[in-house]
Amino acid sequence: MTSNRNLVFSGMQPTNTLHLGNYLGALKNWVKMQAQMDCIYCVVDMHAITDDAGYRRPEDLTRATREVTAAYIAAGVDPQRTILFNQSQVPEHAELAWIFNCVARLGWLDRMTQFKEKSGKHKERSSVGLYTYPVLMAADILAYKATHVPVGEDQKQHLELARDIAQKFNNDYESPEFFPLPEPVITGPATRVMSLRDGTKKMSKSDESDFSRINMTDDADTIAQKIRKARTDSEPLPSEKKGLEGRQEAENLINIYAALADEGVDAVIAQFAGQQFSNFKNALADLAVTKLRPINDKMRRLLADQAEIDRILKSGSERARAIAAPIVAEVRRKVGFVG
Repeated sequence: MTSNRNLVFSGMQPTNTLHLGNYLGALKNWVKMQAQMDCIYCVVDMHAITDDAGYRRPEDLTRATREVTAAYIAAGVDPQRTILFNQSQVPEHAELAWIFNCVARLGWLDRMTQFKEKSGKHKERSSVGLYTYPVLMAADILAYKATHVPVGEDQKQHLELARDIAQKFNNDYESPEFFPLPEPVITGPATRVMSLRDGTKKMSKSDESDFSRINMTDDADTIAQKIRKARTDSEPLPSEKKGLEGRQEAENLINIYAALADEGVDAVIAQFAGQQFSNFKNALADLAVTKLRPINDKMRRLLADQAEIDRILKSGSERARAIAAPIVAEVRRKVGFVG
């Protein structure tokens, strides 16, 4: 990787099983990006322990880290072309996060809406790690001087904080262009995939109902069953996009079909206009199985060889450290640390 280049950084937590929303909203686009720019993709296992819903048994976090790595590769991330590693193997993330904790302001973190949503009415019981989660995210990105970050709408505020931290560090240490101000990349017709049970809520790994999502580990029968049971309304499919207004579940399923088929929403509506949802769901189930079964099969093959997954992560972490270590060493010098 060269010094003056565009560089993509992104990652996902190894919490529970990855689902269709992760694939369509992130992984599918990551695969396209690696053909266009240098990319670093991380399994952010340090983020995974920040809240009480995270892992308390080490074997669960280990298993989930390997499973998410397998999902990355099965979806098309190429560990030969793209750096792929788990966050905890590169200590520069934690060191830079501490320095950024001393750059960021409390008022900035108090405005983070995701912490408010996750902590709810019991803020005082939340971990400090959950509160400073976006500071670690800033360190993840800036440890590599990444210029572009594919994020969903719910992460844009965190990326804005990363830009603020980068700008303040540059100003505080009189280094105007040391850290770049990373740009968000939001792509694809289904960047925000909604629950199959409630079209007003995002598809989530933490939802109590397994029928609210399609997991990357689901077999063909389960995928088809979940789609056929997905909530819809009694009206037929509309003949134009305007007819989706106020019909969140219908819009969600059409968006999913469009993203899986690599087609525009208008083309999908034209194809199925006037049909009942029972017919459309059958077509969507067939499409989803066709697209996801090869990924599922490859994940199973990869997970059968845990030593190979660990080798890929170790190799990726060594490549990641080769980039991050000199950047963080320069940060140490700018701050004034000795040694």
